[in-house]
Amino acid sequence: MGDLDNYNDIPEDADEDIAALEDNPGDEESTDIIVAPTEGLDAFAPDTPVYRLRLFYSHETFLAAYAGGPLDTGSMVMVPTRYGRDLAQIIGPIRRRENQTFSELARIERPASKEDLDKAESNRLQEQEAFRICRQKIEAHNLEMKLVSVHYLLEEPKILFFFTAESRIDFRELVKDLVSIFKIRIELRQIGVRDESRVVGGLGVCGRGYCCHMVSDKLKPVSIKMAKDQNLSLNSMKISGPCGRLLCCLAYEHCFYGEQRRLFPPEGCRINYDGDVWKVLEVNLVTGKIKLAAEDGRQILLAASAFEKNDGRWGVKKEPEVRV
Repeated sequence: MGDLDNYNDIPEDADEDIAALEDNPGDEESTDIIVAPTEGLDAFAPDTPVYRLRLFYSHETFLAAYAGGPLDTGSMVMVPTRYGRDLAQIIGPIRRRENQTFSELARIERPASKEDLDKAESNRLQEQEAFRICRQKIEAHNLEMKLVSVHYLLEEPKILFFFTAESRIDFRELVKDLVSIFKIRIELRQIGVRDESRVVGGLGVCGRGYCCHMVSDKLKPVSIKMAKDQNLSLNSMKISGPCGRLLCCLAYEHCFYGEQRRLFPPEGCRINYDGDVWKVLEVNLVTGKIKLAAEDGRQILLAASAFEKNDGRWGVKKEPEVRV
């Protein structure tokens, strides 16, 4: 993801302009989407199959064990959650169990029945109507909040409303209105903007589905430093996602850049080569090319394989690769 040309044009106050793109401290812990109650693997027999499950309405995944026989990928099961028993889909079995501790697992109760699936389909139709009504009530109460999704629990008399807001919202009057309409328990849960993208989904600038929706639901904080380490232009339009925060892929690739930098001479490093002292101007970790400049203004581009480090000092091999 390197972009050396744009990186050199970063204004001094760029950090201030894009500071809002960073995750706030504790954002990764603010998610209040459903989390399954858990227990250790020692609560199950050693050979009990372990599966990864997904909840459709939150797109959250978690691990669960089932001792009642093998389950097919894509099948639906009944599992306890924080808010009550509900349906989840089997993504697939966990095969390399020897490398994982499974300190936290949900317990799958049973495969979903036809009655469960029919009820879930009926609930989806009711959720659409509940979404419309709740949004109308939000506007009526003039609340600064955005409704994201609505979910009827399958085996609990409860409706969950997920919303985003820039600050805490006093929605007590809204809840009273909703209870009077639906005659059922109501819970409003505030989630973050990254969580909203995970729930709703969509296409990113790369043309693929959102990483948080299609790749991993485990949200990690992303910092501007990650963009700097990857020599990216600090342009909010280029390094932020539709959620308005820094792209998740910056965090995914950060470890690669950290490991690669140890294999390259750093920018500003001075190296003796061809009878002159050269300064490292740019390091492109993606292409593996390093630009050097001599004191007389000459510039060359060498492959990273031409450099070696001896006794803590960087230098060029006696027979470096052909200049590019």
